[in-house]
Amino acid sequence: MKPTVWRNLSLCPHGDLGETIADAAIAVQDDGTIDWLGAMTHLPGQYADWYREDIQGAWVTPGLIDCQTHLVYSGQRADEFAGRLEGVGYEEIAWRGGGIVSTMRAKREANEDALFAQSAARLEALLAEGVTAVEIKSGCGLELESERKMLRVARQLGERYPVKVYTTFLGAHALPAEFSGRTDAYIAEVCDRMLPALVDEEALRVRRNSRSES
Repeated sequence: MKPTVWRNLSLCPHGDLGETIADAAIAVQDDGTIDWLGAMTHLPGQYADWYREDIQGAWVTPGLIDCQTHLVYSGQRADEFAGRLEGVGYEEIAWRGGGIVSTMRAKREANEDALFAQSAARLEALLAEGVTAVEIKSGCGLELESERKMLRVARQLGERYPVKVYTTFLGAHALPAEFSGRTDAYIAEVCDRMLPALVDEEALRVRRNSRSES
């Protein structure tokens, strides 16, 4: 990418429509760094020789942030959403065997490649809408290996797509069938086994990345 002045745009530098700058410009370095932005009439002379790109009045805003997603999953619960629209409560749906637990098996059985492919399609839809940062929660596998797999796929998405991915372990999202009637035992499993294992794994990943970048 060459140093470019992107011109003829409607600029909302803080995402507030009331602060829109009409006929604005953004000067961007060849590495993608924004060097200057503002009204085209105020463009400094130092950018006079930069390549110009006309974006025909398009709106330009800060990148969007989706701060709460369960983007990495397998299976579907479309029938539950239809029920909710008809007035069926979540408690009744769970009593019928629905809710998070209903797709838990699909998430546990999905291999990593399939889970990545399904999740990538969802992420691409968000990127097309202007999302540049996304939080991805686990919490639908409800056992160590599945939660680990979901978090690993979420990190892979961040490595392979132009988006900042933040991961969250949500181990106590629901009570899995194998712990039915033993809520305290499952919380102990989350706190004493799952969480420490995932923290250690993330710490090891960070150390490896640090060594590879140095």
